[in-house]
Amino acid sequence: MGFEPKIQGIACNWCTYTGADLAGTTRLKYPQNLRLVRVMCSSRINPSFIFRAFQLGADGVLVGGCHPGDCHYTSGNFRARRRWMLFRDLLDVLGFDLRRFECAWISAAEGAKFAKTITELTERLNALGPYREMRELAEAREAV
Repeated sequence: MGFEPKIQGIACNWCTYTGADLAGTTRLKYPQNLRLVRVMCSSRINPSFIFRAFQLGADGVLVGGCHPGDCHYTSGNFRARRRWMLFRDLLDVLGFDLRRFECAWISAAEGAKFAKTITELTERLNALGPYREMRELAEAREAV
């Protein structure tokens, strides 16, 4: 059996998580590589969650939220969008492969978009192979 990427997802309760539920209840086909954590709003996702996911062995991370302007909490996704733009820049400066980190705006009615996003991310991670760098750094740090 070949490499199967581990994908950690962090999703807004009101949109992306519900879109994932819709994809499942309508029996859409998509890879089962994702482990999804629900948060009340994408603005509540701390960038340290992403670093920690990679330290614990994730090959890729998906952050999902409501479309800008459609946030259950009025402006949470605008704050999240600004944060993720800055975070992506930080990852780029650090030399991180940005193809392993995905942000997606998926509404509760977009189960097909959720399935497509996961499928494309899984295919991309399959081509990249396992991600070991951050996990090895964490293990080396713990060994000291």
